[in-house]
Amino acid sequence: MLMIRSAEVAEILADREADLINVVRDAYILHECGQSSVPHSTFLRFPGNQQNRIVGLPAYLGGDDPVCGMKWVASFPGNLENGLQRASATILLNSVRTGHLQAVVEGSLISAKRTAASTALAAQLLAGPETDGVALVGCGVINLEVLRFLRAARPAIAQVTLFDRDRDRAMEFARGCEKVAPGASVRIAADAAQAMAAHRLVCFATTALQPHTYLSACQPGATVLHISLRDVFPEAILDCQNVVDDPDHVCREGTSLYLAEQISGNRDFIAASIGAILSAPGTFHRDPDRIAVFSPFGLGILDLAVARFVWRAVEQGDRSLEFRDFQPGDSTHPSGGSDDR
Repeated sequence: MLMIRSAEVAEILADREADLINVVRDAYILHECGQSSVPHSTFLRFPGNQQNRIVGLPAYLGGDDPVCGMKWVASFPGNLENGLQRASATILLNSVRTGHLQAVVEGSLISAKRTAASTALAAQLLAGPETDGVALVGCGVINLEVLRFLRAARPAIAQVTLFDRDRDRAMEFARGCEKVAPGASVRIAADAAQAMAAHRLVCFATTALQPHTYLSACQPGATVLHISLRDVFPEAILDCQNVVDDPDHVCREGTSLYLAEQISGNRDFIAASIGAILSAPGTFHRDPDRIAVFSPFGLGILDLAVARFVWRAVEQGDRSLEFRDFQPGDSTHPSGGSDDR
């Protein structure tokens, strides 16, 4: 059994944005083709505290190199006030053949990068080729990775507008943009509406627990990457062209789309899944006059696909800790080998 630490994960995933976008693309296509198993995520919440949560995402992804396991991810927004990262995560990879644990992978960076990769992929599909700027609402780890991946997918993006309720946080984020998007023009908006009006590409990555904004400030035909899922009022969702990762997953847990379904009584407002768009190019018509909203719940198959990418790289080198007595039989059976999938 391998223990893959954050340093190894960071080293392996550095400058691999294009590769990871392709990893996520392939996972979405396999999911659309029925070669996955993605049970609903399990949310652990604490009595009297709706802000903090720990989520379990079990999954199986088939294909030529199948993988199964689980991501266990905690979100504690109050960590930021204490100088800690909001989210922490661990990914477990099990053998598809025996069920034995093969790897424990530090998952916080994987979680951020798979989210950013799916976001950049959606921007490639939904935003026009003329897109040269992005508004980032929420100045945290996720949106910084989103900017990194957007620049890889759309090098023409040269203007960045930021908004965060904490202006000091936005200013610190702006300094980080210099490394992630060198040469880009970065400015801080006075409010969220000003940010949304600045560009035809907008990304929400906040810790909002309930909707707080309409999309009337957005430009006509804008693309909104609704990563945090609970920012947009459901009435606005119903007026948009909506793309999701999986309707059954995203229409739950108090998301904006869940609330939209409660109002409308159906899911007809969802135009397509991203997997369907990728699997059948040309079948989805992007209405240039309507705002398109991409709302990904965040499927566990993406975490497993990226963790597998890391694991395979580790197998080829010597960058991890190996434990041969973690579970019965480990002392006599090789851990993590390609023959034990």
